[in-house]
Amino acid sequence: MKDTYIGPFLIFIAAVLWGIDGLLRRELFSLPPATIVFYEHLIGLVILLPFLLLHWKKEKLTKKEWSAIGLVALLSGVLGTLFFTTALLKINFIPFSVVFLIQKLQPLFTLVTAALVLKERITKHYLGWAALALIAGYFVTFPNGMVNFGEGGAYLSAALFALLAAIAWGASTAFSRFTLLGHSHTFITGLRFLITVPIAFLFVLGMNAAPSLSAVTGGQFITLLVIALSTGMFALWVYYRGLKKTPASVSTIVELAFPMTAVLLDYFIYGTVLAPSQYFAGAVLLFAMYRVSRLMGTVARAPVE
Repeated sequence: MKDTYIGPFLIFIAAVLWGIDGLLRRELFSLPPATIVFYEHLIGLVILLPFLLLHWKKEKLTKKEWSAIGLVALLSGVLGTLFFTTALLKINFIPFSVVFLIQKLQPLFTLVTAALVLKERITKHYLGWAALALIAGYFVTFPNGMVNFGEGGAYLSAALFALLAAIAWGASTAFSRFTLLGHSHTFITGLRFLITVPIAFLFVLGMNAAPSLSAVTGGQFITLLVIALSTGMFALWVYYRGLKKTPASVSTIVELAFPMTAVLLDYFIYGTVLAPSQYFAGAVLLFAMYRVSRLMGTVARAPVE
């Protein structure tokens, strides 16, 4: 395979894996989301630890870089994953594919954070596409624009968790880019997992989920291991390898395989058919996010870091 195609192909594989991620997480429905987040990062840390130690003496972080990677661990490692997992576990209230489509709003929050942290300029073009994306995101979430207040607000809360995940993951991109400027991806990824584990453990304690740590079955642990070796840490590694060989303008198109995979899985596995207005709004949302990502250049990123 020529180098021209290797990069986009690797990004496509990563995007498809991310689209499958929800299927694996829903298998863990009996576990608290905080417990899932803790164990998947603990497993990832164990795998990454040898590579992290190899880089430890070679690379040094400044105080600002340590602060940035700490924010990445909190926003992307814990909060983003926690919100996303919580939304996916609300299987009876929100369609599987809607959760993934909402994640395509991430570039909006990435650019806002980049403007605040990296002093990158927000243009009028961005504001126009951002407004269109937010309107489309509303119609993706609510069929025909009608808000579902039933089930004690369960649909609304599920949609809110999905949106919060997009905000947390999008906001963490600027901090990730700041730390990656002078360090290897392997080292920064390892540090993120190292810092995320104790933070996730505090969330487990704070959410009174500690008893569930010893209640994980053998089958559930295998699922957590599969997440780490496929849709989690491995997918991120594949994505970064591909991004090195692929222009951002091309990667943003290939990454559309992420929500499209979720939509197809939702239809064939769960038999979910969205309202026509949601499919139309989804297409508008993806196009608007493509335009925003073109404006972002190298700041464009994947749903999960």
